[in-house]
Amino acid sequence: MSHSYSRRSFVGGTLAAGLVGAAGGKPVLESSPIAGDVVPFHGEHQSGITNPPLAPQQQGIFATYDVTADNRRELYDLFRTLTARARFLTSGGPARPDPHSSGSGLLGSTLVPDGLTVTVGVGASLFDHRFGLADRRPVELVPMTAFAHDHLNPAECHGDLLLQLCANHDDALVNALIDIHTHTGALMRQRWRIDGFRSPQRPSGTPRDLLGFHDDVANHFLTDVKGRINKFLWVHPPSPEPAWTTGGTYQVIRIVQFHLDEWDQTPVNLQEKIIGRHKVTGIPLNGGTNENSPVVYDPNGEVMPFNCHVRLANPQTVGSPFSAPNPHVRDKVPPVHMWRRSYQYMRAPDITGRMDAGHAFCCFQRKLSTYVDMQRRLENEMLVRFLTPTGGGYFFALPGVTDDQDFYARALLT
Repeated sequence: MSHSYSRRSFVGGTLAAGLVGAAGGKPVLESSPIAGDVVPFHGEHQSGITNPPLAPQQQGIFATYDVTADNRRELYDLFRTLTARARFLTSGGPARPDPHSSGSGLLGSTLVPDGLTVTVGVGASLFDHRFGLADRRPVELVPMTAFAHDHLNPAECHGDLLLQLCANHDDALVNALIDIHTHTGALMRQRWRIDGFRSPQRPSGTPRDLLGFHDDVANHFLTDVKGRINKFLWVHPPSPEPAWTTGGTYQVIRIVQFHLDEWDQTPVNLQEKIIGRHKVTGIPLNGGTNENSPVVYDPNGEVMPFNCHVRLANPQTVGSPFSAPNPHVRDKVPPVHMWRRSYQYMRAPDITGRMDAGHAFCCFQRKLSTYVDMQRRLENEMLVRFLTPTGGGYFFALPGVTDDQDFYARALLT
């Protein structure tokens, strides 16, 4: 990817122009909010994780980057500029040109927020020798390794930085991506990217994935008890994690290709056994009134198979018995508390001519091991033959930007 302007102009021009405004100078671009769908940018936690609550925007982009900064000072500059652009893009205002860019013009003369959120995460590779951050790496942050049925493409794995952009419409996302590249292209280079969409409710409940089943139902179990999200999602003391991580969370991205030809040829009653829910309503196979009804496990696996997806992925009661694949073995598994925020994707056919469509799986959790343990159980699920994970990575979503003087990764870098 070509750089939009030189590193010298980036450091000497963009920051000197006072885009962030931390030194008291007036920003080049007005950042006063305008009428529209504005998701608050400032806060203890980043936006784009649990807000908008239970109704994520319908369009999303996950883009990872290799940092090309030469030193820690340039890395500091990169995060400050990322903050300035995200703050402006999410609040909106007159799209007046700055010294380095006339703007894409995609949104006209006024930048409408359109529900845009920008969420920034860091990968394990950022904590190598380059910037002197090795002793500040989050305790569980490691490169993603392959599970039993993965066929990972190295070109679509890992990254120093992850940007998650979500909005109500594609043009707001594309405009934001162009803007961020224009202002940071001297110091970071895109590694890989996956664009996704979420379906509207059909006919009700959570949106459906490309398999035709309701998706992200399990988020209900983090919102029905006060304080549960804070306990299981955000890093907070006491914790073995570095102090700077407070308010952040571990983020997992997995590109999972669905084998839709084989799936669509599978009888619906077998699909329901594989997932563990009724396809039309989302209700668990063993009863309930709606998709959020607790999954009560039948002890013999007669209705809810031991190796169905929901039984392995999210035990919802402490001590819920499950076994896969041998029903004579019983394990005790605690509930899986993670916040899911996934998107569907569809791209050009792969090299075999197979439709390349599936799941841009995304989840957040206080401990990365929560996800890893779950995924290891899913190596035995019946759904395995219908999907192939091909890429992704593990990241740590940074704490929120608290006010106009704050910026991404400030506590990490100072």
